[in-house]
Amino acid sequence: MTPYEEQLLADEARYCSHGDTVHYVNPPKIFDGCEGSYLFDAEGTPYLDLQMWYSAVNFGYANPRLNDALKKQIDVLPQVASQYLHPTKIELSKVIAQDMERKFGLPGRVHYNVGGSQSIDDSLKLVRNYCNGKSRMFAFEGGYHGRTLGASSITSSYRYRRRFGHFGERAQFIPFPYPFRRQKGMTPEEYADKLVADFARLFENEYHGVWDPKVQQSEFAAFYIEPIQGTGGYVIPPRNFYKGLKKVLDDHGILLVVDEIQMGFYRTGKLWSVEHFGITPDVLVFGKALTNGLNPLAGIWAREEMINPTTFPVGSTHSTFASNPLGTAVGLEVMQMLAEKDYEKQVMESGAYFLEGLKTLQRQHPEIGDVDGLGLALRAELCEADGFTPNKALLDKMVDIGLSGTLEYQGQRTGLVLDVGGYYKNVITFAPSLEISRSEIDQAIVLLDQLIVRAKREL
Repeated sequence: MTPYEEQLLADEARYCSHGDTVHYVNPPKIFDGCEGSYLFDAEGTPYLDLQMWYSAVNFGYANPRLNDALKKQIDVLPQVASQYLHPTKIELSKVIAQDMERKFGLPGRVHYNVGGSQSIDDSLKLVRNYCNGKSRMFAFEGGYHGRTLGASSITSSYRYRRRFGHFGERAQFIPFPYPFRRQKGMTPEEYADKLVADFARLFENEYHGVWDPKVQQSEFAAFYIEPIQGTGGYVIPPRNFYKGLKKVLDDHGILLVVDEIQMGFYRTGKLWSVEHFGITPDVLVFGKALTNGLNPLAGIWAREEMINPTTFPVGSTHSTFASNPLGTAVGLEVMQMLAEKDYEKQVMESGAYFLEGLKTLQRQHPEIGDVDGLGLALRAELCEADGFTPNKALLDKMVDIGLSGTLEYQGQRTGLVLDVGGYYKNVITFAPSLEISRSEIDQAIVLLDQLIVRAKREL
């Protein structure tokens, strides 16, 4: 560590709130450069990043095309108050809304804010407004929707609410079909059907507390889902699950809100991960990779009847920097880039190649209990030698070693950036750049093998 870095860490310890960050290692890692799939420390050591800022940088660090779009907008219209219009806000909204109408057959509108959690809060206001003030929501165990007071109320982890409480009702959390940790004696599909049947049973009579059969009304306004759980461990449900769930919701007048903040923008090989499951959302929340991490822009799409100016009038929500021109310019360039290239083919092929490498590692290391993936949303669950009991300590040690920059690849010192997820914090959630090359995937597999071997030896 350089003297300059030592001084920075001392100043961070003294002057920075630790409440707005996560320190995975001690001392915290400082990076001061990036390009493509790599971060660089002060000594120039490359770190292959397999989480890309929690899937915010889908198109690689310092992507020239997207960086140029930002630079161009700075010279044209870098800022303007949100009570005025600018072209890229309108153009980006049109592109997203028209794409949703083509895919789902529903007209709708787009509404912006400065981050995923804030847009989740906006969606809660939108849903409550449309449902005459109903404040109760369903959400999944293992689901993560953000840490604002509103978003944390529908995030299943009590850890995010424990010291703060929350506004309104806490969601009722429903079990998610976790294939690797499913009920014994069932296939993943049978387990998914069982969970749908258990959910449907809540509406059989009034004494389950969610349904009044006399007036055919539910106490609940919406069900919030991540089609593939993100922080929960990139858990991919069986394909039959959501169609069954959606029928229960439709039969009882409950809206479906889809959170695509982490899985959107081709992470799973589709623009939206919900497209894999054959269901139609009423509201869709997006963010992160919309600007490739260059600007904190997020938003919601909702059906016309929910978000038209009469139902959801001017001033229903507001943020000074929502729909700022730097963000919408980059977002528009992202959408144009996606339209010009077959990202579905690229991501599905790269994901299959990466997944095969992970399966090879699984055969070599019994501690890898499960690997799975959809597109370039991939998971590896670290376990004890029995291949099932969660092993958080092993993953923590792997993260430490990866960020130490002491791995070796082709004679060069290197590092590996991993993300920790899962119900037991024992899952590596892989979200590499969508532009990752085959040689970089090969490097990732070699480095992961090194990590597991070293971590087992050092524990």
